[in-house]
Amino acid sequence: MARAADAAIDWVAVRREAQAILTDYLRIDTSNPPGNEAAGARFLGRLLEAEGIPTRYFETAPGREILYARIPGDGSRGAFMLCNHIDVVPVERAYWTKPAFEGIEEGNRIYGRGAVDMKGFAVMQLLAVLLLRRRGIPLKRDLVFCAVPDEEALGTFGMRWLCDHHPELVEDVEFELNEGGSGSTEFPGSDREVYAVATTEKQVCWMRLTAVGIPGHGSVAHDLADNSAVILSKALQRLADWERPLVVIPEVEAWVSRLAAEGLLPSFEDGDELDELIAASPALRAMFTNTLNVTMVESGIKANVIPAKSSAVIDCRLLPGQSRDAWRSAVIDQIADERVVVEFHEEVAHEVEPAPIPWDTELYRVIEQVILDANEDAIVVPSMTVGGTDNRFLRARGIPAYGFAPCVLSKEERQGFHGNDEFLTVENLQAGCELTYEITRRMCT
Repeated sequence: MARAADAAIDWVAVRREAQAILTDYLRIDTSNPPGNEAAGARFLGRLLEAEGIPTRYFETAPGREILYARIPGDGSRGAFMLCNHIDVVPVERAYWTKPAFEGIEEGNRIYGRGAVDMKGFAVMQLLAVLLLRRRGIPLKRDLVFCAVPDEEALGTFGMRWLCDHHPELVEDVEFELNEGGSGSTEFPGSDREVYAVATTEKQVCWMRLTAVGIPGHGSVAHDLADNSAVILSKALQRLADWERPLVVIPEVEAWVSRLAAEGLLPSFEDGDELDELIAASPALRAMFTNTLNVTMVESGIKANVIPAKSSAVIDCRLLPGQSRDAWRSAVIDQIADERVVVEFHEEVAHEVEPAPIPWDTELYRVIEQVILDANEDAIVVPSMTVGGTDNRFLRARGIPAYGFAPCVLSKEERQGFHGNDEFLTVENLQAGCELTYEITRRMCT
């Protein structure tokens, strides 16, 4: 009689199971704020518990829970953690043409908030764990599945909480895999699959700008120079007009050099051509410079009252190695108006700074080999996440924590990150399940 470990995996059945799990998972509204991720944690946990996998829950705040499951290995190697976040960003329902929390399938697309960020990837990880358990494959590493709340609000009640309150649950983790990178076929003049493995990320540096002016009656002639909304708008315009120098960090240098060698990008020697390409691409510019975007503006209390105070929040993302204090000083200098107070947003007061980790590691090599085994013409490169992820908490502890979802996301799918009509294709879900399983199997055996 053949052992379960020797039997071929029925990937068609796995795809159907993954689709069913993802559509159900998308129906659980875990918008943050407020979060309510406990329902998502229990949903995933029940699937693990049904397979006899030891599972724990940690309440970090009312209605918010961390799911932590571990399959023991033989202890000969450090643990391998698959990590994902349960929460999703809120939805502006008026701008969606599909229901955001019904997990509907149309054609080859699965729609719903969280489909790509990151409930779809969570299902890929979950299936890897379930399949290894069902097949009874002996593991050399403990395999950890961890689903956390609050990633979309800097992780205070999620991965930060876990590291602070239960460091023993991560101290033996040798490698971790989370979100942050994926595959693409959108390089000019080529349809080759390029897979970016994120080994670092930019630093979250949200800031608050506050302008105080002279209030008064809206019907009376008033000096615009004293209107707090005008003062603030001029400050924001100065920031919008700010041209900042390009900076090349090691990960981005390796990324460009590898893709230039493959003929997909201009090399650093082709300076003007590369500069033009960077200038034309917002995604590329974010890899070479600190970014700044106005995300919230608040001013006024009534239609006929000139506002005494106006404020704005700007989402700044700093390149690794950049100083937050130096950046704040540069913002103040660019605004050049003492009436505008520039402060760090209260939510980033204790933000963890990105820590460098190597990409010449066993996990990176396994990822690369698995991808090349699936497509020998593919290119795998180290890269940087221009957003923030929970990986930074583990990197700060010296753990090689990589961001990588092993599927080729289209431009439309990537626009779903914090966008409208978010979706993941069925093909990407299946490919992601197969490749995540193989990465996990090789890492743990």
